[in-house]
Amino acid sequence: MPNLASPHVVNIADLRNLARRRLPKLIFDYVDGGAENEVTLRENTRVFEDVVFRPRQAVDAAPCDLQTRVLGQGLSFPAMLAPVGYARMIHPEGEVAAAKAAGEFGTGFILSTISGHKLEKVKSASAGLVWYQLYLVGGRDAAERAFARIRAANYSALVITVDTPVAGSRERDPRNGMRELMGKSLLAKLPHVPQMLARPGWLAAFVRDGGMPKLENIVMPDGNPMPLIDVTNALARAVVTWKDLQWIRDAWRGPILIKGILTGDDARRAVDEGVAGVIVSNHGGRQLDGVSSALRALPEVVAAVGDKTEVLMDGGIRRGADIVKALCLGARAVLIGRAYAYGMAAAGSAGVTRALEILREDVERTLRLLGCPSIAQLDSSFVDFPETWLRKSSR
Repeated sequence: MPNLASPHVVNIADLRNLARRRLPKLIFDYVDGGAENEVTLRENTRVFEDVVFRPRQAVDAAPCDLQTRVLGQGLSFPAMLAPVGYARMIHPEGEVAAAKAAGEFGTGFILSTISGHKLEKVKSASAGLVWYQLYLVGGRDAAERAFARIRAANYSALVITVDTPVAGSRERDPRNGMRELMGKSLLAKLPHVPQMLARPGWLAAFVRDGGMPKLENIVMPDGNPMPLIDVTNALARAVVTWKDLQWIRDAWRGPILIKGILTGDDARRAVDEGVAGVIVSNHGGRQLDGVSSALRALPEVVAAVGDKTEVLMDGGIRRGADIVKALCLGARAVLIGRAYAYGMAAAGSAGVTRALEILREDVERTLRLLGCPSIAQLDSSFVDFPETWLRKSSR
């Protein structure tokens, strides 16, 4: 177990360095990489530099109230853990570790369809709210079987990802042998064995865990879980359209959030479809390269929906100041993905907890420096940002 305390780990970048040292290159690059030239991946983090704080001086803002509410449920901290696919390959505890850490921290966790632990086990690990993120991998029947299970396990909301008509071209993955790792041919795996042997701690844990996990929450007609697959091919057969929302709503009968919104027009369409929330996201820069960063799209989406639905933002969060800037621009809360995945890779549940601790300390310090005593009082008066971000949509 690495030393996660300060001064060894003081920010998310330090957790990233630990993750790089523990994971084989192909697994680290799966977590770390993006689509094509990775322009959007880089912009997701860089864009926070374009938002400038406007602090209130000579204000005693202690103690700070970091609590917020999302879909009527209380969070101790305005950041939830985003869905991360293949998490069990990052660390054997995978989604269970993340859900446990989030619950103990008083915040929420979103379980990916592409997960290696059973959804019931993940939910039971958390003392907090847990949502389920839906891909239609396995078809409508598999999705409806999952709905019955998540209702029985008391998942409180469904997150539908709409920006994956096909998987983005994540060029690090084929170079590193991700397809071969997931395939059945031992011969095809051989060229990639050295990078596994170079990370004996990860390899030993992977083997003890049984090797390649199955997709435990995609149950096929024969009653067995779907084998772990190359998501590129699976997503091409699992497109979600606006028309699908009707049967999903009827089958799920609970709150729905749409993830992958980047324009005011799509946000209004989601509101028209009766969703409980929209998540401004470009899939962590892993789908269409060259789209807007999530933060830049946020003001347009917030202006488009007003108070008709809740808006969350996902993308590029590495510091507590990033969270505060997103809240100032209208997000109810943010999702963090890579930030906690690096911690998970480094040390399982303890690493996820350390990532959350770092961000919480950052947020509280930022609020006090801003002269703002609570999350609820943050608004756009605390920041300057480019007016072009408020581009009008077509309606």
